[in-house]
Amino acid sequence: MVHQAPPIPPRQRVVTAVLAGRLGQWPAWKSLASLVYPADIRGAEQMLGRMEISDKLFERCDRLSGGQLQRVGVARVLYQRPDLILTDEPVSAVDPALSDRVVGELNREAMARGVTLVASLHAVDLALHWFPRIVGVKGGEIMFDLPPVRVSDAMLKELYASESAQVPTQDNRPLEVLPAGVRRKPMYL
Repeated sequence: MVHQAPPIPPRQRVVTAVLAGRLGQWPAWKSLASLVYPADIRGAEQMLGRMEISDKLFERCDRLSGGQLQRVGVARVLYQRPDLILTDEPVSAVDPALSDRVVGELNREAMARGVTLVASLHAVDLALHWFPRIVGVKGGEIMFDLPPVRVSDAMLKELYASESAQVPTQDNRPLEVLPAGVRRKPMYL
């Protein structure tokens, strides 16, 4: 699971935080030995590279920004290779320029390995761009469950009507309003 605020010990090194993704899959001796000397530095570095932070491999987690720490949490999940990926606002602290990259990497991993990815996102533009199915939930009830090309601006405005006058996006710019009858083009793989 990718958490909105990753539960990573502050004094832990980034490499150890990423490798922790496989602790449950390794034998006990390997897990313990990896705390002293990281068992798969190259594997951790590759996952961090996908998040564009491989240069932070040996940094302590308490020296990272919130967005960098969130990307370490994503790298840990990618390294883990789970059968199901659950994410709760995986890019809430990530710079908008990198948000698309992070969600794209999660999506590519899920599709390449044939696993399910469930993402809770408030950045509607990212959801519409990357996912083949959009579920709008309001007040604990499902408002719609549709492919992105069928999600209308009217549906989005109704979904967010009581929260704000604007549909939330990753960089707080207004969502592109489409003329009636024009469909959105999803970009998922």
